[in-house]
Order: sequence, then C-alpha cells, then structure tokens
Amino acid sequence: MQQGYTPPDFSEARFQDAPDARFVPAPADGVLPDDFFATSNLPIYVKAGGAWRLPSVPRMDGVIIQEGNSLRVVEGRYVRAGQPVAVGYAEDGSEGIFVNFAGFLAASSGTGEFQFMSSEVSREKPVDYALMADLLRAEKARGGHIVWVVGPAVLHSRGRDVITWFIQNGYVGALLGGNAVAVHDIEQALLGTTLGMDRSGRPVSGGHSFHMRAINQIARAGSIRDAVQQGVLTQGIMHACVTHDVPYVLAGSIRDDGPLPDTVTNTVHAQEMMREHATRATMTIMIATALHSIAFGNMLPAYVVNEDETLRPLTTIAVDTSEFVVSKLKDRGTHQAFGVITNAQDFLHVLRHFVEHDPVDAHQPGPTSGPAVARPATTAAASAPRGGAA
Repeated sequence: MQQGYTPPDFSEARFQDAPDARFVPAPADGVLPDDFFATSNLPIYVKAGGAWRLPSVPRMDGVIIQEGNSLRVVEGRYVRAGQPVAVGYAEDGSEGIFVNFAGFLAASSGTGEFQFMSSEVSREKPVDYALMADLLRAEKARGGHIVWVVGPAVLHSRGRDVITWFIQNGYVGALLGGNAVAVHDIEQALLGTTLGMDRSGRPVSGGHSFHMRAINQIARAGSIRDAVQQGVLTQGIMHACVTHDVPYVLAGSIRDDGPLPDTVTNTVHAQEMMREHATRATMTIMIATALHSIAFGNMLPAYVVNEDETLRPLTTIAVDTSEFVVSKLKDRGTHQAFGVITNAQDFLHVLRHFVEHDPVDAHQPGPTSGPAVARPATTAAASAPRGGAA
C-alpha cells in the first residue's frame, strides 16, 4: 500500500510554456463535444488562466467542465447544453491538461501510466494487518470518511459481529452493499439464521422462507429505521447503522427478493447515492462483493486532498477469496486497490485484533506531499439528484 505522492514541478519549462486547456460548449444536454477529454482517477491538472489547477470531484470516465472560475469533473449525463467541456487527447500537458501518471503508480507499474490489465494480486503476497490497522485508526482520528463495501458472504462467514463492532466503535463512515446484505443481517437478528442456515451452516426446517419472513417484518414496520425505533430490530449491522447514525446505501438488482423498503431499485439513483460517499471517501474497505466493489471503485479518485491542500493516496483495500475478483477490480481502473486474498471472516477478525491491540500509535496522518491546489469539493455534482441514506 503506497502512502506517498510525488507532485509535478510546474516550474519546468514544459509546463510554463504549455497553452491553456481548450473548452468547447456541449452541443446538447448529455452530449459531449467530439474531442472531449476523458478523465482517469489519477490527479489531473488543467491549465486555465495561466495557472495549473486540480478540478474538483475527480473520478474516472468523466469529463472536465468549466463553471466560472472553477473546474469540475462530472459524468457525461450531467453535462448541459452550452457548458464548456475540456477537449483534447494529450495527457502530457502539451494541450493544457496533465495527468500525473507517476505520482502514485511509479512504484507499482513498469511505466507509471494509467492502464488496464496491470494487476499484481496473489494469495501468497504478505498482508500487513498492522499497517491497515494504523491507517484505519488514523482516518478515524482525523475525522475521515471510511466507506465499507460489503457482500452477503460477510454474514455467512460469521463476520457480522465484527462489522457491527467496527460500526459501534466509529470505524465506519458509510456502509454500501446490496439488498442481500441487509436481508441476511436482519434474518439473523430476527430468526437466528442466514438463508435458513444456523450459525454452524446447517439448514433448519422451513428455513428457505426465513429471508422472506424477515423482509415481511421490515415491510410491516415501514423501513429498517422504523423497525429499530419500534423495537422489532434490536441487533446486528443494520441496527448498529441506525443507532450510530451511519448512512447506508442498499443498491438493488434484478435478482433481489422483496426487496426491503430501504433498497434503492432505481439503478441510476443508487449510483448517485453511492457517488455522494465516493466524493467524501478518505479510505475504502471492500469485502466479498465483486459487482459493488467494481461499481464503487469506478467512482473513486485515486487520491485524497489533505487539509493543507496536498494530496495523499486514497487507501483502498479489496478482500476476496479469489484473486480473480481483486484482479478484475484493479483491471477496471481501481489500480490503487490493495488486494487481500483471504476469507471475510479471517480478515475481519484479524483486522479487529490489530485495531484493538496493536500498540503502534497511528493517530497521526500518514506522509503527504504536494503543491497547494484548489481543493476538490466534497459533495456530488450540483446537477445530480441527491439522496440521503436509506
């Protein structure tokens, strides 16, 4: 896990002599100029008014728009007719746009260039749990936004109690997942099973219907929050989120049973709600969910802007039993993800142990470096519909 950043030296002649970036008006709502510049999740500097600046709300697969004196990255669907959109293909600064490939990637890529299919993931790679615990404690101490993206395997692997502990102790700023995560957690709380299996993994009589019965109880209450307030739901991950004011987004899919009243079935709206947390994220832990990890990873920048406006890597930890899942995440552009190839239960229990018992004082932010830049905004695009926690 890399913890440093090498900023560009804008005093170099090539940057001083470079022209301002070109902007062309969008021809229609949601339609981009033919030569639009497509963003990656790396630091992208744009020369405007003779000065190199860092656009706000960075992400991959977006475009850069100019709004008065500010620059912002947005998805193409939010661009409105007439908005100035940055154009060009060069990423070396020669057209007024510079992508700092080497800032984070020089240590992990032979070329340092943003690229797909560049992962190096193996279950044989050592896992530094002490460092991960240090980083987690540091983010909590600095008031960072730690986003956890989890799959239902966390429930089946007996990781439920540990996730609950992390929520209760302030290490979760937001929880993202699908309908099944909440359903299985609530089934365990109400009926003592997950998908009809007891804690030892044995099916119980009539258990095939238990998840539907759990959904029905929440529907009768009105929502997960209502179920907590009415005393129907008294334990577990979702209960902890409600009682500790941790926002959550349950993004629905075509295969969902029920779904729960809180599950967001409009895919675009679910993406926008997740995007709210991507813009604020200072650390991300993804466990046992390929689709949600890749989806959220595509929304994340590779960096965080510090209070002093320097940059640091956005720590992203991806956990799965399969190298394929973590490699796929990295191959889809989330190159900064550090892969941990193990089962969810082992990861969660070992990480908790180091967070609780490791004597290393990690309450100081990690090393940072970089020039003063315009600080990215911490809210989603103003033109995007907004949604709160479920």
